[in-house]
Amino acid sequence: MSGESPERGKHAPAGGEVITHPPVIVARSPEQTARVGEILGAHADRGRLLALWGEMGAGKTCLVQGIARGMGVPEDFFVTSPTFTLINEYPSARGVMLYHFDLYRLGDAEDLLDLGYEEYWYSDGISAVEWPEIASVLLPENRIDIYLSIDDDSTRSIRIEMKGEKMKILHRELVHHTHITEGS
Repeated sequence: MSGESPERGKHAPAGGEVITHPPVIVARSPEQTARVGEILGAHADRGRLLALWGEMGAGKTCLVQGIARGMGVPEDFFVTSPTFTLINEYPSARGVMLYHFDLYRLGDAEDLLDLGYEEYWYSDGISAVEWPEIASVLLPENRIDIYLSIDDDSTRSIRIEMKGEKMKILHRELVHHTHITEGS
């Protein structure tokens, strides 16, 4: 699997205006990557899917740890990548479940059908999906695409694409609360 993000039009949310916040967020530490996730977790609405695109080591799980913190997942839940279990479930203080998927070990989208993914992705919970390219044909249109790339050992570039009116609100929150360097 390549470390490059998919072509913009290939997996971008279909229909409606696509909002990119900002063109690029440069996170200079795992803590800053988690902070972006925390803002997303605090403001993402029920039933949202977050597709996390990026190569191994790009910070996808770190971002999900921040999402969990932002949703109010209790600290005694250790948020890890479900590489071997495929999905981890976490309750949150908001009364919304966080479903963390890692599709890396799946062969293709058909394998995901056997897991009953619809019960998660189309529920009131928030789904964070690592390696979404494995099941790109099944991804809902109403999602947030998050592209993470490795700049160096500690620096990551993060690009977030979303659509719709509710996404404009989330975009404003990210602009207001992210004190991280914006790249080009």
